[in-house]
Amino acid sequence: MNTQTAVNTAHISISQRLIAGLVTLFIGLVLVGGVGFASDMNIHNGAHDTRHSLGFPCH
Repeated sequence: MNTQTAVNTAHISISQRLIAGLVTLFIGLVLVGGVGFASDMNIHNGAHDTRHSLGFPCH
């Protein structure tokens, strides 16, 4: 059985798009900041190269 759901973005208002974008940005900053300042070395080492490639200082 093949079920597909189509999302029509034409009915989403500008304010709803702005809210979704801001929420996504906030969650992303929390994740990057949380990993960046984590004291657990396993978390630090797991994201070390990615952080440096994005220019996020960790030392």
